[in-house]
Amino acid sequence: MGRFVNPDNSAFQVALNSKIYVDKTGLIEYTNSVLDTTDAYICNSRPRRFGKSYAANMLAAYYSKGADSEKMFSGLQISKEADFREHLNKYDVIHIDIQWFLANCEDVDNVVTLITDSVLSELREIYPDIFTWEVSRLPDALSIVREKTGQKFIIIIDEWDVLIRDAATNGKVQEAYINFLRGMFKGTEPTKYIQLAYLTGILPVKKEKTQSALNNFDEFTMLSASNLAPYIGFTEDEVEKLSKEYHQDFDKVKRWYDGYLLKDYQIYNPRAVVGVMLKGEFKSYWFETASYEAVTPLINMNYDGLKTAIIEMLSGANVKVDTATFKNDTVNIHSKDDVLTYMIHLGYLGYDQYTKTAFIPNEEIRQELTVAVESRSWNEMLMFQQESERLLDATLDMDGVMVGTQIEKIHNEYISVIQYHNENSLSSVLTIAYLSAMQYYFKPIRKLPTGRGFADFVYIPKPEYKADYPALIVELKWNQNAQTAMQQIKNKKYPTAIENYTGDILLVGISYDKNCKEHQCLIGKYEKES
Repeated sequence: MGRFVNPDNSAFQVALNSKIYVDKTGLIEYTNSVLDTTDAYICNSRPRRFGKSYAANMLAAYYSKGADSEKMFSGLQISKEADFREHLNKYDVIHIDIQWFLANCEDVDNVVTLITDSVLSELREIYPDIFTWEVSRLPDALSIVREKTGQKFIIIIDEWDVLIRDAATNGKVQEAYINFLRGMFKGTEPTKYIQLAYLTGILPVKKEKTQSALNNFDEFTMLSASNLAPYIGFTEDEVEKLSKEYHQDFDKVKRWYDGYLLKDYQIYNPRAVVGVMLKGEFKSYWFETASYEAVTPLINMNYDGLKTAIIEMLSGANVKVDTATFKNDTVNIHSKDDVLTYMIHLGYLGYDQYTKTAFIPNEEIRQELTVAVESRSWNEMLMFQQESERLLDATLDMDGVMVGTQIEKIHNEYISVIQYHNENSLSSVLTIAYLSAMQYYFKPIRKLPTGRGFADFVYIPKPEYKADYPALIVELKWNQNAQTAMQQIKNKKYPTAIENYTGDILLVGISYDKNCKEHQCLIGKYEKES
C-alpha cells in the first residue's frame, strides 16, 4: 500500500511497541464526533516533542483502508466507544508529512509539485479505472473519486507549517503552498470530498498569508487548546501513574516537567517524562530538538522590555503578553509580545489564557533559558546575577542594610524600566532582584494564604538545599517603613502558612520610601513554638 494514500498501520505500531505508551485514542473519539461536519476541519498545533506525529500516525492507522488495525486498537480507550467499528479502516486517507517532502526534494521551489505528483500517482494506482485521462490538480482528482465512488477522504497533514517557518523568505514557495492549501480546503467544493481534515504543526493557521486559505479550520493551540487539551501532552494523572510504575518521585517529576496550563489540565512534556522514567535522570531533554536554536536569537532581539520580561520570568513571575499581535510566522516579528507569543508556541513558555500572562513552566525550561541568556549577547545578565547573588547572601546573613542597598542598585542599574507607582511595582523589582534564589528555591509563592491574611512572597528551598538555606517569608510596603512590614508578618501570623516546614525560616520586611527614594529592610529569624 502507498506511502501517502491509505497508509498502513506500521508507524503507529512503532509507538505501541515502545516501552512507554500513553493511550491518547480519546482524540479519535473527538474526530469521530465531528466527521463530515463543519467542525471536521482541525488544526492542532503544539511544540516539538509533544507527539504531533504520533497523533497523525494514530489517526491514519485508525481510519485508513490500507490498515487492518482492529487488533491494534483493542483494549485502548477508543475500542470502548459504540462507534469504534463504524469508522475503523473505512476511509481513503491521504497522509502527507510536509517535512518529509521538504527533506526529499532537491529543489525547494518544486516541493508543492512533488507533493501533488506523488499523491496523484498513488491515486492512479488505487483507482486505475477512474483516471483514464490526465489530471494535474489534486482537488480535481479527489472530486472525481468522490463522484465515481461516493467515497470521501480523510486528509492528514503533518508539519503543515514547515514551509511557513523554514521557507518564510521564499515568496515563490510560499505562494505555491498557499495556493495548494486554498485549492484543497477553501470554499464549498472541498466539503464534497473531505470527511475530515487534520493539520498539525507548531504554528496556528491564522496569519495574513494563510488565513484566506484556512479560515474554516478550528484551531487548538498552546494559547487555547479547548477540547483537545488532554491530548496535547501527558496529563497529571497519567504522569502520576507512570511515576508509581517506574518508582520516580512524582513531586520532583512535577517540578521538573509540569507547568503547561491548557484549559483545566496541567500538561507535561511527553518526551521529557518518558526520558526521566526510563533513564531516571532529571535533566533537560530539549537539546534533542532543533527548537533551542530558534529561541536563542529570539531572546536576543532588541525590543523594549524583552530582556526584563525574560529575567522576570526566570525569577518566577508571570508577565503580561498580547498574543494578538503575532502574525504566526517568523518573518513578521516586531515586538516583545511577538517574541513571547512565538516562545509559547515553541513550548519555551507557558500561557495562562485567563490572566493573559506568560511564564516559565518548569525547572527544565528554566535551565534551558538560563543557558540561552548566558550567551555572549547577554553579558549584562552575568553581572546582574552576581548582584542578585550578593542580595541573596545579604538576606541569608540577615544584613538588612546591605539588602536595601542591593535592591536599590539592581533597580537603578538593571531594571529601571520598572517605575515605582505602588506596591505591585515594588514586588516586580523584588521578584527580579532575587533571580539567583531560583537555583536553590522553588518558584516563589505569591500571596500565600496565612492565618490572617496573605504573605507577599514565600520562598521554600528545594529539598537538596533545605539544610543550608532557610525558607523566606517576605512582606513589602510601599511608601511605608520596614518596621511596619515586619510587624505585619508577626501580627498576621504569616509563618503559620508553612508551620509544617521543619527547616529554618527568615522573616523579611522590605519597604520603599518615595520621598527619600530609599529601600529599607529588616530581617528576623522565626522562633518556632516548642
